[in-house]
Amino acid sequence: MAQPAADLHVHTTASDGTLTIEEVPAAADAANIDLVAVTDHDRIHPELDAPITDHDGVTVIRGIELRVDTDRQRLDLLGYGVRSTDALTTELDRLQQDRIERAQQIIDCVETRLGVALDLDPQPGIGRPHIARAIADSDADDDFQGAFDELIGNGCPCYVPREITPVDRGIDLLTEACPVVGLAHPLRYDDPSAALDHAAELDAVERYYPYDHAVDTDLVDAAIDRHSLLATGGSDAHRTTLGQAGPPPSAVEAFRRRLEKR
Repeated sequence: MAQPAADLHVHTTASDGTLTIEEVPAAADAANIDLVAVTDHDRIHPELDAPITDHDGVTVIRGIELRVDTDRQRLDLLGYGVRSTDALTTELDRLQQDRIERAQQIIDCVETRLGVALDLDPQPGIGRPHIARAIADSDADDDFQGAFDELIGNGCPCYVPREITPVDRGIDLLTEACPVVGLAHPLRYDDPSAALDHAAELDAVERYYPYDHAVDTDLVDAAIDRHSLLATGGSDAHRTTLGQAGPPPSAVEAFRRRLEKR
C-alpha cells in the first residue's frame, strides 16, 4: 500500500484517544504526513479554535465523528472543517450528558459486581475505553480486552446503551456545519450495502481504512463513482501512531479543494 498523504480520522484525549493536540505534530511528522483531521466521538475538540489551523507546520482540520442510528444498524459519520451551529451544539451537549450518565451507570455496575473501586470521574468525551482502562488499572482480574469481553461489551452484564442521533438528523446537522461530510469505515458494518445507501446524501466515503481483515472495496468504489464522492481515509487512530491508512495525494488534493470551497 502506498504511503498516505494525510490521516483524516484521528482521535485524541477529547474523546477516547491517548494523543493530545500538542502531540499531533510530532505524531504526524513520524508518519511523514502534514495533514491531520481530528475527529473525536460526538465532540468538537475544545482546543481547536478554527476549522483549519496550523500546528508546527502540520495542518489540523477540526472534525467530528458522529454516531447515528438507522432502522437497520448504527453508522458513523465524519464531518470535516466543522463550524459550531446552535443546532449541532445543542445535540452534542445532549450526547455528552448522555455519555456521562451512561458511564456512571456502567461504573456503578462494575464496582458493585466486582467489589472494586474505579478511579474514574466521568467527564465530557468519556467512552467505554476509558472504563476498560480503569478496570485494567484496578484490583479486578480483567485486562482492557477482558473488560469488554466479560463486563461492558454489548450484551455483557454491565453494558448500558447510549441514546444516539437518528441518521437523517445527523446528516442534516453535519451538512449545515461542515463543508465535507462522509461515511466512516463502510466495510465494518453488518450490512455495508445498506450503509452505503446513505452515500447519496453525503460528500465522501472513507475508502482508505486499516481493516483488521481482508476486504473487497468494489462496493465502496462503485458508490464513489455512482455518487461522485470524495475518497477519504484515515487510520482511526486511538493511540499515538498515525498514517496507518489514508488517501493518496490526488484524493487529498480533491478533498482540500472541497474543504476550502465552502
